[in-house]
Amino acid sequence: MIQCPNCHSQELPGTLFCSECGAQLVFSQPLSTQSIYRGQADGSSPGSQPLSEEAPSISNSSTGGLTVTLHVIDAGEMIPLTGRTEYTLGRVAEGQPILPDIDLSPYDAFSYGVSRLHAALKVNKDQVAIMDLGSSNGTSVNGKKIPSSADYPLNHGDVVNLGRLKLQILIRR
Repeated sequence: MIQCPNCHSQELPGTLFCSECGAQLVFSQPLSTQSIYRGQADGSSPGSQPLSEEAPSISNSSTGGLTVTLHVIDAGEMIPLTGRTEYTLGRVAEGQPILPDIDLSPYDAFSYGVSRLHAALKVNKDQVAIMDLGSSNGTSVNGKKIPSSADYPLNHGDVVNLGRLKLQILIRR
């Protein structure tokens, strides 16, 4: 049995999230949430370091040299993804026990129907994939709704809707 670090509930080995409080139980790397501020295209906020310096570094071999950037279409801003192979996308709300890696709150995520933990973006050696995390308003790629809890491959230029928030995936090999 594994014990939840948040509520101390006992869970079966291999369980990813606590059945009582929803806390993540398995961590491959130390996690941190960074807020992305409007007008900060380099990923830095006033008085903070750039995101690439805050995130733990990983070797280029684990991502196969892929560079992924999220283009928030309505805001015209870019969010570079560096330092990890997996990111959770969502919005932050008061009292939320689990925070997304990429907080889309500054882009009016609540009114666009983005869930607190909406989707996971995975960067592997040869592909980028997205998984809907059981969001309330769903995830679609190029207008096609994707199923929950299954990886869906992405290509350069694909438009991903988290609810009604549009993100374009830019992949450089």
